[in-house]
Amino acid sequence: MMKTQKPETKVHLSFARECINVLNDNILSFWSRKMVDPMGGFYGRIDGQGKLHEQADKAVILNTRILWTYSAAYQITGNPKHKLMADRAYEYIAKYFIDFKNGGVFWSLDNQGQVVSDKKQTYAQAFAIYALSEYHKINEYKRAKDFCLRIFELMEEHTYDVLNNGYLEALNAQWGKLADVRLSDKDMNADKTMNTHLHVLEAYTNLYRIWPDQKLKGRLKNLIEVMLDRFVNDQGHFNLFFTDKWELLSHEISFGHDIEGAWLLCEATEVLGDEELIERVNQIAIKMTDAALKGLDTDGGLMNEAGPEGITDDDKHWWPQAEALVGLINAWQITGNEEYMVQMKRVWTFIRTYIMDKDGEWHWKVNRHGDIDYQEDKAGPWKCPYHNGRAMIEIMNRLG
Repeated sequence: MMKTQKPETKVHLSFARECINVLNDNILSFWSRKMVDPMGGFYGRIDGQGKLHEQADKAVILNTRILWTYSAAYQITGNPKHKLMADRAYEYIAKYFIDFKNGGVFWSLDNQGQVVSDKKQTYAQAFAIYALSEYHKINEYKRAKDFCLRIFELMEEHTYDVLNNGYLEALNAQWGKLADVRLSDKDMNADKTMNTHLHVLEAYTNLYRIWPDQKLKGRLKNLIEVMLDRFVNDQGHFNLFFTDKWELLSHEISFGHDIEGAWLLCEATEVLGDEELIERVNQIAIKMTDAALKGLDTDGGLMNEAGPEGITDDDKHWWPQAEALVGLINAWQITGNEEYMVQMKRVWTFIRTYIMDKDGEWHWKVNRHGDIDYQEDKAGPWKCPYHNGRAMIEIMNRLG
């Protein structure tokens, strides 16, 4: 089940151009106009009513995702303004978020650049690698790659579990044990999580593109196998939370993560070039995509979460819709089954109708009636140009 060649049809080219227009005019223009902090870097938050919170803390996830998005976008658009935004993000991260004493990146800063939280969340270290390796592709003269390699070595030294395999969720500033390792208030206090492993996978994949090192190759292959053997269950859904010894703590289902993981696993194996592993992952990716589609509503929107008894959260967040676009195109490229493209167009129609804001960016979520939740941020620690921006870039790369 190798992927088909990139199609060269007018319909697909037209859709790819539409997505690049959305990237430029709806997503990137919002961040360029609204979020640039004249004191340095980017503001920390705009709420759901569009109010800017100038004093809000600055989160490493937001800043690294901005860096990745503009670095990746510049490679598509060639727009020098996008490179300037990437440069701005890099300079702020390099000056303020890098922990020059202990290594790695801080979790959050105040609006003046002073450290608020110095914990070493593995998820954050992964996003630093992901973003800095992407930036290296457009500016090889900066220290971005050096930062990547140092963080990689620290992660392997401190967060990799030698006894049980996998990566620990978080450590303190000095890379020691931390009591509360939660990524957010919504997460379990679990030693190993699917979400963190997924984004370490994503980061190592991107790092391998600029640094095809044998140690990294081995760690990436191991991580793919951990994802397949530990996290993907018999139904094709991800198991989400574990103890350090791989005791399952939750039966929650996240449809967005299922379909995002499906295509990210394919991407990781393709970078390695292991044909046997590619074949195995492609089959599992289709199973995961089909499992995620159990959360697809009649209006084309992907619902948020389920449990063993059925849907537990039928809201439709912006990011699962973006990941569904890429995951469905990926499934079509593997199988040639046009039904995946039909479903993808339904998701796109839902996004254009309910999620995309004509004033710029995408709303956080809508309920099953299509009502927008204005209590959630338009931009903030977890609301970034990454999921939707990346989806537009992926579509252009796959269909353009």
